[in-house]
Parts: sequence; structure tokens; C-alpha cells
Amino acid sequence: MELRHLRYFIAVAEEENVSRAALKLHVSQPGLSRQVRDLEGELGFPLLERRAKSVRLTDAGRAFLNEARAVLERADEAVKAARAIATGAHELHIGYAPSLTARFLPRALHAFQAQSPGSRVKLHDLSTEEMLAGLRQGKLQIAFVVKVPALLRGLQFDELWRDNFVLAVAPNHALAGRRTIKLEEIAKEPLITYSRTEYPDAHEKLADMFATVEAKPRIAEEHDSVSSLIAAVEAENGVALAVESLGCTAGPRLKLIPLSPAPPPLVVGAAWSKQALTPAAEKFLQCVQEADLAASRVKITKAPRNIGQTAP
Repeated sequence: MELRHLRYFIAVAEEENVSRAALKLHVSQPGLSRQVRDLEGELGFPLLERRAKSVRLTDAGRAFLNEARAVLERADEAVKAARAIATGAHELHIGYAPSLTARFLPRALHAFQAQSPGSRVKLHDLSTEEMLAGLRQGKLQIAFVVKVPALLRGLQFDELWRDNFVLAVAPNHALAGRRTIKLEEIAKEPLITYSRTEYPDAHEKLADMFATVEAKPRIAEEHDSVSSLIAAVEAENGVALAVESLGCTAGPRLKLIPLSPAPPPLVVGAAWSKQALTPAAEKFLQCVQEADLAASRVKITKAPRNIGQTAP
């Protein structure tokens, strides 16, 4: 059995007609029919019920069709992977949150593309849970996430920097002139947050912070993206507890006020699967290190193929 037998069979099954399948494949109709019959002969059972002007899958043919498609898909992936190695081209899939990575990601991307012009980076704006699932399923090579040890179990994690919490308000808000603000005062304001469904860790952090002052936040709105959250705060629908990195995205649209006393900051870093990083992924992490301009960030240790520590 050869891959062409699978391709021919799939085309006939999808078209439900040998003539149309032959046109699609640019082969002769008799040749196509012979190849499919050879496949059936090798398997020892029919895959198709033949009629005057059409064909239909047998029960066995339907089961074989799904497996044949999977085999061809894996073969195509193998070819792409081998071609990437042979040509030096790679495609990296990176998970990120815009509000957490705005201060370093553009610079890192620029540096990586300059050093690896044959490689491509595809960014995926996802929630923390989606990013971690992507790492474990092999769909992402690296993800920039907040350190939550329970969620990171079994993954590698390197701390990059610590992001302090602030209160985000509209420039004309009554609190905009404050130099610092207490959590007790924030509890009196309508609070704008991220969606509890997509960002449960953010709500857990919120609950932990207000538990220290025995107050409950008054959640007025929930949003599924940083852009809509910024717009809602700018429109004075409420205020938002955020991190300093939000300023890189919001700019002058919002005023950020430090909290007093300052709660523990968010620890942000790069996470990846326990398997060894590819050379391209290692190079990208090094570009992130070089783009890390904030003095409080922790540098990634340069250690080929085993950068970082396994999360507890």
C-alpha cells in the first residue's frame, strides 16, 4: 500500500464519482479505478459500492476513510517538519497576553526575525488556561503567562519580571489626581474586570487581594479582551485593577495609580513543555531576554535545551 492509493481512494470517496475524482487528480479514469481496486484487493474487503454513475462508501470504507485522512495528514506534517530542518526555516507558535507583553514583545520579534529570516512567528492571543493547554498539546512552543504553580505543574517556567498592581482610571475620573490609593477605597468603586469564565485566575487573585482588607469588590462589568476593558474604563463605566504593563497598551487613555500598601506583584515569565526546546525556540527566548529593558526583570539563564526550572 502506498500513499497514492490513499489519496486516490479519498478523492473518489469525497467526490462519490470516479470521473470527477479523476479530473480533480489529473489522472485517467481507468487508471484511478484500477488503483482503488488494487487497494481493496490488498485489504481483502470492498471500500466502495459501485453504481452506474456514482459510488458509495461501505461501512468498512467509512471507517477506513477517517484513518486514511489521518495518515495523509501525518505524512504531510512529517514532510513540512523535515523541509523546515533542511531549509533552516521554522514556524514558532507563541501564546501571549497583549497587556503583559507589550513592553518587550515587539522588540523581541524584530530581533528574532533579523537573526532568523527564514523562520516565522505566529502569535496567539489566548487566556492563561488556553495557553497552558496549547503547550501540553504541542500546539504552542512558548507561552508568556503569570506564574500560578498549580496551573504550571509539569511545565518549564522562567521568571522574566514582576508586574506591580495599579488602579486604572479615566484621566478625568475623580481619583485620577491621587498619588496612591488603598484597596478599601477601591471597594467603593464599580470595578471592571476580565471575564470570570476565561480568566478564572484573575478573579482568584482579586478575591485574595480584597480578603486582606475584609472587603468585597463591586464588579460592574466583565470583559474578554484588554482592548474592551480599556475602552470601558476610558468611558468611565468604572475602574480596573490592573498591572503597570497595561500602560504600554493604554498609553494616555488611562491614568494608573499605585496601590498602598502594595500587594505582591504578578510574576510573569515564559513557559514551555518539559521536552527540550528547539534551537529556534531557544533563540527566540534569548531575543526576549535581550529585549527585556525593565531593570526589575530577571534574566533568562542561557542554558541550551534545558532553560528554566520545572514548575512544582
